[in-house]
Amino acid sequence: MPIRLLPQPAPSVPAQAGPGADSRGADAYGPASGEEPFTARFAGLRLVHAALRRDLARLPNALRLLQPDEEEKGEALLRHWTFMTAMLTCHHEQQDTRIWPIVRRFAPELRLLLNWLEADHHNLDHSFTRVTTLVRIASRDTGSAWPVAYAMEDLAARLETHLRIEERQLLPRMERVVADSSRLGGLGELLDLLRSADGPGTADALAWLLDGVDPVQVERLLDECDDDVARNWPHWQATYQRCTAPLWGPSDGGASEGSLGSLVD
Repeated sequence: MPIRLLPQPAPSVPAQAGPGADSRGADAYGPASGEEPFTARFAGLRLVHAALRRDLARLPNALRLLQPDEEEKGEALLRHWTFMTAMLTCHHEQQDTRIWPIVRRFAPELRLLLNWLEADHHNLDHSFTRVTTLVRIASRDTGSAWPVAYAMEDLAARLETHLRIEERQLLPRMERVVADSSRLGGLGELLDLLRSADGPGTADALAWLLDGVDPVQVERLLDECDDDVARNWPHWQATYQRCTAPLWGPSDGGASEGSLGSLVD
């Protein structure tokens, strides 16, 4: 069955201005006068990275603050962690089966790096599976919350190394070998792949990806999506914010403190 972040569809997610985001490219939708150039290339990849960083920064503390009588919050926390892990798995499958083969063809000098990244994907997936078992226990037994929160943070540090290698060594090279007009690694392509897979639903995935992204950038990113997605976005976002508020409070509607509020450095 499809993996759902929440009992009902929901939306709200992050933006990315982390290490490795390339600010050299021109706006894929055309430069706006008086504005800084907006880089939307490989937005699907960058948004997943930003969302992972955002949630791995706040989930450990949410777990530490969990009280014994907060069963509903514990279930929501486990549901969010499980959804995030499912998104990571889909992200790795997208890279290993669709993106890396194209990069290998046009940039053969990167084959050794791609082989290492693919192997590390499998190692990370196994590590997240192990921590999921611990989170399931801690969400019901708060006595184990602190050790499990430390395990989350150790895993976040491990993942950060992987993300930086992709952003600093791979994405700049992809900028040169992938055509500007290509959908490869974009948000629209990612949502299309999720629709065809037995994984997270479109509403949940988009909400998670755009949680904390600047509203102006959200509008530009939605241009990559079909009309149905753009039309339903306000409802998805409101539902997501309402359902995740018990975990870390209501959203202010913009880029949150500590989040990656821009896709551009």
